[in-house]
Amino acid sequence: MNPRTELRNILYILSGAMMLALGIVLFLAPNKIATGGTPGIAILLNYLIHLPIGSLMVLINLPLLLVAGKMLGKAFTIRSVSAIFLTSVLIDIFSEFFHLQALSHNTLLATLYGGIAVGVGVGLILRGNASAGGTTIIARLVAARSQYKPGQVILVFDVFIIIASGFVFQDIERALWSMISIYVTAKCIDMILTGTLSEKVVHIATSKADLLSQLIVEHLGRQGTILTGTGLYKNEEKTLIFVTVEARKIALLRDIIHKNDPEAFMVVMDAAEMLGRGHGA
Repeated sequence: MNPRTELRNILYILSGAMMLALGIVLFLAPNKIATGGTPGIAILLNYLIHLPIGSLMVLINLPLLLVAGKMLGKAFTIRSVSAIFLTSVLIDIFSEFFHLQALSHNTLLATLYGGIAVGVGVGLILRGNASAGGTTIIARLVAARSQYKPGQVILVFDVFIIIASGFVFQDIERALWSMISIYVTAKCIDMILTGTLSEKVVHIATSKADLLSQLIVEHLGRQGTILTGTGLYKNEEKTLIFVTVEARKIALLRDIIHKNDPEAFMVVMDAAEMLGRGHGA
């Protein structure tokens, strides 16, 4: 492993563990709001049996890592164990030794900011080529031995946590807040892993591909790809321009197409991730 790459992984894991721990201690746990995965299960168990949340996370995760170690690979397992231990230790230090208090007892604020902190933390740990443990490991094990996808397995566990939180806290509203927290967490994880791109993917079906391509290069300075295909109706031949454009220049592209080929058909989509040609690492 490249030393610089491994150092970057360590920094991601350290910062991710810190964010995850702070999100649980400062927002979620004191407000009885569960999150997804192992942290959510640990929050519920902490309320029932009053053991430290960090210690519960270790007890839940270690058996899973031991079982899944061979499948995950040695380096990934070592990083994951380090991430889990570091997160667990930080949670217990913050709550049991420093006795940090909730930054807010407003349920909405705690749900949103707790979800953001946990999502950013888990996302950074994943960027560090490690796992925060729990349902991610179970999902990989189940997916390897069944037709179910990891995302489906994680969804089932999150639904279970949401339902369980309603019974544990004896408050259905807590379950609903937990659902929002898990949603916010998932969105933040996606943002960390894929970035916040301002680019749009544009598909243009046109009969004047050469003209539009020339105008796009001249006015937008963008390179694209011309694809040819057959339409579903009467087997008409179609020409499709595929190009990525900055969001703020979509209006300019729309004007170019409208003036030069009013019959053209344009579809605009968000770009989730871009690699190559100066994009990505």
